[in-house]
Amino acid sequence: MAKCRADFTERHLQICFGKVGRFIGSHPWWFLITPVILSTALGSGFYFLPDRMSNDIEEQFTPADGRAKTERKYVQETFPGNESLFSRLRLSTSGNYATLVATSDGNILTAGSLQEILHLDFKIRSMLVQFHNQSFEYVDVCAGVMGSCTSNDILDIFKYDANNIDAANLTYPWYHSDFRSIPLYLSVGSVKLDEESSVVVSAQAIQLLYYLREDNKAKNDLWLESFIYLVSNESSTSVQVSYSTSMSIQWEFEKSPTSVIYLFSVTYAVAIAFSIISCWRMDNVRTKVWVASCGVLSTGLAVLSGFGALLLLGQPFVMTAASCPFMILGIGLDDMFIMISCWQRTRVLDSVPNRLADTYRDAAVSITVTTLTDALALLLGYISPFGSVQSFCLYGGISVCFCYLYNITFLGACMALNGHREEENKHWFTCAKVPEDLPDGNSKAFGICCAGGSYDQITEREETEAISQMFEQHFGPFLTRKLVKAQVFVLYVAYLVVSMYGCWILKEGLDIRNLALDDSYIVDYYNTKRQHFSEYNYNVMVAVTQPFPYWDEGEWKRLHSCISDFESLNYVNSTSAWFLSFQQYANITGLNMSSREAFQAHLPNFLEIAPMFRQDINLTADDEIQASRFFIQTLNKTTAKHMMTGLRETAERCPVELLVYHPAFVYFDQYTAIMGNTIQTILVAAIAMLVVSLILMPSLLCSLWVAFAICSVIVGVTGFMALWGVNLDSISMINLVMSIGFSVDFSAHISYAFVSSAKRDVNEKATDALAYLGYPILQGAASTILGVAALSASRSYIFRTLFKVVFLVITFGLLHGLVFIPVFLTLLGVSLNWRCPISL
Repeated sequence: MAKCRADFTERHLQICFGKVGRFIGSHPWWFLITPVILSTALGSGFYFLPDRMSNDIEEQFTPADGRAKTERKYVQETFPGNESLFSRLRLSTSGNYATLVATSDGNILTAGSLQEILHLDFKIRSMLVQFHNQSFEYVDVCAGVMGSCTSNDILDIFKYDANNIDAANLTYPWYHSDFRSIPLYLSVGSVKLDEESSVVVSAQAIQLLYYLREDNKAKNDLWLESFIYLVSNESSTSVQVSYSTSMSIQWEFEKSPTSVIYLFSVTYAVAIAFSIISCWRMDNVRTKVWVASCGVLSTGLAVLSGFGALLLLGQPFVMTAASCPFMILGIGLDDMFIMISCWQRTRVLDSVPNRLADTYRDAAVSITVTTLTDALALLLGYISPFGSVQSFCLYGGISVCFCYLYNITFLGACMALNGHREEENKHWFTCAKVPEDLPDGNSKAFGICCAGGSYDQITEREETEAISQMFEQHFGPFLTRKLVKAQVFVLYVAYLVVSMYGCWILKEGLDIRNLALDDSYIVDYYNTKRQHFSEYNYNVMVAVTQPFPYWDEGEWKRLHSCISDFESLNYVNSTSAWFLSFQQYANITGLNMSSREAFQAHLPNFLEIAPMFRQDINLTADDEIQASRFFIQTLNKTTAKHMMTGLRETAERCPVELLVYHPAFVYFDQYTAIMGNTIQTILVAAIAMLVVSLILMPSLLCSLWVAFAICSVIVGVTGFMALWGVNLDSISMINLVMSIGFSVDFSAHISYAFVSSAKRDVNEKATDALAYLGYPILQGAASTILGVAALSASRSYIFRTLFKVVFLVITFGLLHGLVFIPVFLTLLGVSLNWRCPISL
């Protein structure tokens, strides 16, 4: 029976990495050229990028298994639309349309304002659009009712004559004419009523809608584009116009990637500059300028290979994946700084293969733990039901793997070649051999520019950087004082309290406006709609999904009780239904419909008078009502999530089989999925992180501290994210999944360095760990923040959210890695040295 310790994996990993490092150090050119050739070959996948783009908003930002999608399929199959009887109310999708909202600071219901609106309406309807060398107008593509284009009720009331405005006696929210009742709340906003009646005194907004048929998408898109061009170039002194179309949010969303292209060049320029500056040494031989530059190049090759490989395999590319390069840059540079730090601790007099072998042995666990945890966090995020999250996680996870591969091969080869230059004491720029010490008779300027190669003659290692000395001589001893430890504990408690408060007030859901750029015209449209048309909300469809005897008084009471339950909700205003109108028709005409035969006999006559109701009834071949539907008007008195779930729960309580649906529910389903899915993904990823840490780290409690850091950072990021005005949606979920990996990096480095330290005293172990890895961790944090800092200037919510979350992750990760974890490790230092025996 033999014994082995929990560092079994660690030791074998170090041995393996040492052999790899020695081999790469002996044959650097192979490992320099091969990754370049491989990434060039895989990069050919970018040729297919235009074909792989998949930016459909519904597909990518709503849960794939959303309940509303199933409900929509049922509605479309049970209540197919009638092109000759278009009804906005009965659409199963948002439809094809253009819309504008005309507003005025004063009363818009004046002859002058109405004349300007009528003039704009005329220009829109008569606008000529070219398609296949032919011209067409609105009348050629409009959605129709009984052979005519759908009209705007408010203009019908005035009979398209501004002079009739004084004669019209508008009432709100319903206007009753001789023939029908018109929902005026859909057309007129910010209404002021007479104190003693429902007569409209003034209003500040009028909305017009232009619906199109759905038989020719290319033609419709051309008309919508022409509408946008026409309205955007209209000007008026008394009326302000905001506008949108059914395709606007999709078109504006697709502009987001091009808005950040220039930020990529800025980011990589800043990253290269920072890497060079932070790796610069005054010694012209020992400086790591070329290694730093190759580290940035290595991350670029990783992105090229990861993205290219997936594009070659036909994987859809969603715009959210465009933020991956910023993340890969931070991860790659973090590993680079660790490897440089390990190189500087090797013996200068050793051969380059031996130095690289020692470097790899020291860095093996640190960079492997961080890479595995980053990759696992991302790849586990692929279980999300959101397409945008899946795409980001897959592209990010594969790119992290390539980043790890290229850091070991390409960057290692660069370090070996740079090591050969150092071994021969050659200048970093000219590659000419220079003296180690300043020759007699030469100026100090000569020494600064043309001499180098010195090292610590006692330790035979490169001289320690000033910042590393600061960590060892000042920061470490300061942090391990008892009073400072107590203050750190108080600071951590305050951090937790504020974070938990933020988590408590966290809002859920993606505001559709955030998919467009900040200066998009649709942002103004949505703001205007919210300001002037916020009282009334969605007109929700309620389907009776079972055959129902509407003539039976007892059964009718059951259905009526369900309608009463809906109307008892404080956010439901009224109900409109074909069977209520039929009952009213029967009462007026004196019909008796208490029997099935009478009901079926009189229903066709009623549907002749009100043909629109035909679309609300699904009849079998023998005139049996298989299913039907009615509508409830909701008010804007609660959140979208509460409204949707409240209506669904009310329908489920009804003794009659009911289904509630509105096209917006497809997007609202994210509210029911995002929180649970985020928690599930984070928990699974955190468990996976713990398993990886247990396998690769030589201490059980060390691994537990890493898991603790993950949870602590996630709580902090989520809480402060809410305080910074970021909702929990599919965009921020992407970044939270990514933050799982980032949160591991710093704590894993410090925890591993603490456990591996040869010092006996826990305070000395903490100081030693900070001296060893404090500066590389600081470099990695700074490079990551600089890598995404340019995104703070983005006009896209998606990329600004990436900056905010990554900034929080790195800030809190750095705080844990350099302050909280070192202090907490000293409190349990004795236990952390424990290594469990494993029987073989």
